[in-house]
Amino acid sequence: MGPDTTGTPKVSVIMPAYKTAHLIAAALDSALRQSFRDMEIVVVNDGSPDTLELEKALIPYQDKIVYIKQENKRAAGARNTAIRRAAGEFLAFLDSDDTWLPDHLALQMQQFAQDPTLDLVYCNCLALGDPSRPHPWMDRCPSYGPATFAALAVERCQIPISTVVVRKSALVKAGLFDETLLRCDDYDMWLRAAFHGAKIGYSRTIQAHVNDGRPGSLGASNAKMIEAYWMILDKALRTLPLSPQDRDIVQKRAAEIRARYLIEEGKVHLREGRFDQARALLAQGNAHLRNRKVSLVLIGLAIAPRSTVRMISFVARMRSAEAGPPRG
Repeated sequence: MGPDTTGTPKVSVIMPAYKTAHLIAAALDSALRQSFRDMEIVVVNDGSPDTLELEKALIPYQDKIVYIKQENKRAAGARNTAIRRAAGEFLAFLDSDDTWLPDHLALQMQQFAQDPTLDLVYCNCLALGDPSRPHPWMDRCPSYGPATFAALAVERCQIPISTVVVRKSALVKAGLFDETLLRCDDYDMWLRAAFHGAKIGYSRTIQAHVNDGRPGSLGASNAKMIEAYWMILDKALRTLPLSPQDRDIVQKRAAEIRARYLIEEGKVHLREGRFDQARALLAQGNAHLRNRKVSLVLIGLAIAPRSTVRMISFVARMRSAEAGPPRG
């Protein structure tokens, strides 16, 4: 499939598709309804198991998109395929389960017009991971001050990918997405782009709706995401020629994130009744964090592990009840 276009588009919209046949029409409609029109849309079917349904959903758009089908390479591989095909000077990322508000691209391109030294811009969005409690992204994942390499490393600035518009040259310079990473390849990409000199700007205006929910059990998912973050920081220490100041920042942050990962892994073992493993992981993580609540849990595990787990579960239920019903 391919669009009937003439000339070179200013912006290439990058859209990976995997198990989103029922959602991709909304994503495409939101892109096609943009007030900024100088764009192409590159959809990459990343070996999706719902290919038949996906291609059926794409029929109404076949003359409006570039469609590429490949074996599964995860999101990073799909994005790299689209980037290599992209004709635009700028890349705009939109996951196929997210949507843009109509002026999103116009507002992002306005930032580049106002400050031509910018290489990457992002913005606020409405996070819909829990449909009963949608919330502005920057309420929970804030951005403060300049979005530098150090700010990204310590998460003082956090970038939602479906709001990013970036000069293609900045990502090519940084080496595109790392296809070996299982998770958080976008965080790794922005970190490397910033290190290689990309100037980043952002807006607090809500310009998109994103589905930020994660599959699987909450505890296991949290542990895996934190582990991925730690591994990316460790990768930066190993592969980037950091200044002494940046190296110190990343080393301290990596140690903190590793400790948080050990705590989350300990929680998983605790819930599953593996008390010895839980105690060892919690103790190792808390040696760095020195959290009073974790210290009390460790004392309880040493004396009466099953009673401690029941008490933790009871407190969690009470807090949930006190929070009241979800707000619509």
